[in-house]
Amino acid sequence: MTLNASQPNDTLRDLIRQQAERHPGAPALLAPGCGPLNHAGLWLLVQRIGAALAQAGAQPDTRVAVALPNGPQMAAVFLGVAAHAVCAPLNPAYLESEFRFYLEDTRAQFLLVARGDGGPARAAAQTLGVRIVEVEGDGTGVAGSLSLAGLDGATAAALQPSADAVALILHTSGTTARPKIVPLSQRNLVASARNIAAHLALQPVDRCLNVMPLFHIHGLVAALMASVAAGASVVCTPGFQDDAFFDWVAEFQPTWYTAVPTIHQSVLARGDDYRRKAPQHRFRFVRSSSAALPPRVFGLLETLTGAPVVEAYGMTEASHQMTSNPLPPAGRKAGSVGVPAGVEVALMDEAGSFVAPGATGEIVIRGPGVTAGYENNPEANAKGFTAGWFRTGDQGRFDEDGYLFIAGRLKELVNRGGEKVSPREVDEALLEHPDVQQAVAFAVPHASLGEDLAAAVVLRDGAVFDESALRQHLFARVAAFKVPSAMLQVASIPKGPTGKVQRTSLHEKLGGLLKRPFVAPRTEMETQVQAVFAEVLDGAPAGVDDNFFALGGDSLKGMRVVARLNAELALELPVATLFRHPTIAMLAAEIESLLEADLAALSDTEVARLLAGDE
Repeated sequence: MTLNASQPNDTLRDLIRQQAERHPGAPALLAPGCGPLNHAGLWLLVQRIGAALAQAGAQPDTRVAVALPNGPQMAAVFLGVAAHAVCAPLNPAYLESEFRFYLEDTRAQFLLVARGDGGPARAAAQTLGVRIVEVEGDGTGVAGSLSLAGLDGATAAALQPSADAVALILHTSGTTARPKIVPLSQRNLVASARNIAAHLALQPVDRCLNVMPLFHIHGLVAALMASVAAGASVVCTPGFQDDAFFDWVAEFQPTWYTAVPTIHQSVLARGDDYRRKAPQHRFRFVRSSSAALPPRVFGLLETLTGAPVVEAYGMTEASHQMTSNPLPPAGRKAGSVGVPAGVEVALMDEAGSFVAPGATGEIVIRGPGVTAGYENNPEANAKGFTAGWFRTGDQGRFDEDGYLFIAGRLKELVNRGGEKVSPREVDEALLEHPDVQQAVAFAVPHASLGEDLAAAVVLRDGAVFDESALRQHLFARVAAFKVPSAMLQVASIPKGPTGKVQRTSLHEKLGGLLKRPFVAPRTEMETQVQAVFAEVLDGAPAGVDDNFFALGGDSLKGMRVVARLNAELALELPVATLFRHPTIAMLAAEIESLLEADLAALSDTEVARLLAGDE
């Protein structure tokens, strides 16, 4: 298995071999506690994995599932399998039932697991009759070094998939519907890896600190494959660990890292560790993708690292990257995902017509990295493609400089009784509050509106949760109909296995926390407001911390509440008062404050007359 000079084409074998020929001694894979594996060694290892699969009877179209923990062996196995067959990387944290579903759905013929792993992946494979191949270290202590138990591939002919052969299959992260299979070809992956490497101007001296999972397109292509495509190196960590992140920075001196916004926020939370642990370190840039990066986080991250933050826009169906902010000296725009990068990008309306310049529309793409279509799903393909363009399901607009701004996922838009709300806009407004570290707005079911809006926040250390103050903060920044009916404090925001917030399922995970324990009225005013709530809502008395809208109230019922209180208390409350103060306790306190202010404005004579009962 010697290095043979060849012209690069559009397969992973050629991508890896090219760098082995150009930069044989340069490091390719690194990891904590391991020696480096250079590009020549990576190419030899990839060939050995391919030969071992061939010896086991695999063909270029054979489906090989991989359930290994994040790290250098997972990186090497992915490259070795995808370069010769069809790789189906799976989250090793799945339950047995989930492994059964994915193994069956992908039609996997092999499952690669760590030697001695007796967990649910093995059990699921045994149930389905999937052949199990164990991955074991070879004792050299070199990052990624391994062998496949019982297979040496010494006599096997190399597998040679074509550029159009499927190399990787991943599932979309469906929440309410069955996830779809996304097949990506050799050509798709190589085009995307080269595109990212070129856009980031990666050189062999660059080093990526990868904290993204290697069963997800972000980590596989942006961190791993783009680094390989540039002859650069990647540090294969066990996954993001906030207490170890800056230790890895100090040890490996990476020039960049790529992550989702929730990880960047965790890095910021431990920012004091940066100069203490790595006082001389400098990133060349920091990359963010897979979810919207709030502008405030963008600014704080640039301040902490002293490096430009490059926000990109990607998805599985595009082999990851579609647009990206450019590196300096070109301009970057906070809140924008940049300009098209190796993919054509346009905006369409529902009918499939391109929208006018400056208008908002659905983002559509086409290019060499885009999948040819979902597997065995003609209905999804009919909905997902229009005249050769893939419909992303995201709404966006281009500014006058050609920078793309994402308004939100079409399926994430909250239809609040006819008013459409982009939760992302609410997130960003909440993050402008100095006490808020993380925030996410999400839809909750509503009896009359269909959907209502709630929000969860993670506060900074030492901050005290004050829902009323947060609401007033939002009213100063967004339209009233965009202010969540209810907010709650959480220790952490639930995320999916890739670190992304799955907004459309948050009501299932957090909705129960919106139900407050019953607290009886403590003042005469709270008792009076409670009675009006119960009358209008036709229900049992609410607790003083219960939210009117979460109980089923809407704007029409809110008008009845305010009208009744105005009549009973001789006030002139605007309807907006209830939106700003939607619980019994908040509303009663606001009314008492207004009454006290009115009383203070009266003359001594008028007060005496009122106290005497005179009109």
